[in-house]
Amino acid sequence: MLPAKLKALIKKRRSIFPNTYTGEQIPDDILLQILESANWAPTHKKTEPWRFKILQNHGREKLADFMADWYEENTPRDKFSPKKLEKLKKKPLSAPTVVAICLHRDPTESIPEWEEIAAVAMAVQNMWLMCTAYNIGCYWSSPKPALAAKGVLHLEKGEKCLGLFYMGYHEMPEVEGKRNPIREKIEFIR
Repeated sequence: MLPAKLKALIKKRRSIFPNTYTGEQIPDDILLQILESANWAPTHKKTEPWRFKILQNHGREKLADFMADWYEENTPRDKFSPKKLEKLKKKPLSAPTVVAICLHRDPTESIPEWEEIAAVAMAVQNMWLMCTAYNIGCYWSSPKPALAAKGVLHLEKGEKCLGLFYMGYHEMPEVEGKRNPIREKIEFIR
C-alpha cells in the first residue's frame, strides 16, 4: 500500500552527517533524479524560486577556501577559533557532493519572500526524501560564510544562498526517530 510506504519513508528521513560518508560518488543520473524531485515542490504563482549549485571536486575546494578566508576576515580576534577555521576548511571536502540551496527571488516580488523561502524548503524536503529512498545521507547546514559566497556560487541578481546540502553514501546505522505525539500540537476549531 503506497501511503504506508510513503509514511515509512518520511519517518526514516534523518540528518546524516559527512563524518559517516564513504566518499563514493553519487552517479549523475541519481543526482538528477533527486534534483528533479525538488522541481515538483509546491510554488505559489509558479515562481519556482529554487536554484541549486552542485559543488563537486574542485568546486568544493573553492568553497572550502572561500569559507575559511571569509571566517578569518570577518571574525573578531577575540571570537576567532582555530578549530572552527579548520572545520570550515574541511567540511565541504568531507562530502562527495555539496549542493548550495539558493533562492531566486521573483523579480516582480509578486508574493512575499517568506513564501518563496518556504517553497525552497519544500523542494529540499523532496530531495531529502529521495536521498532517503536511495540510502544517501544528507543534511542542510547554513554557515555564515556559505551564505556570503555569492562569487563562488555564481549567484545572479535576486539570488541568495540559504545553505548547503551535504550529500553522500554513508555507513550510519539506522536510528529510530522520536517525535512528541501530534495530538499535543493540534487544535480542532469546529
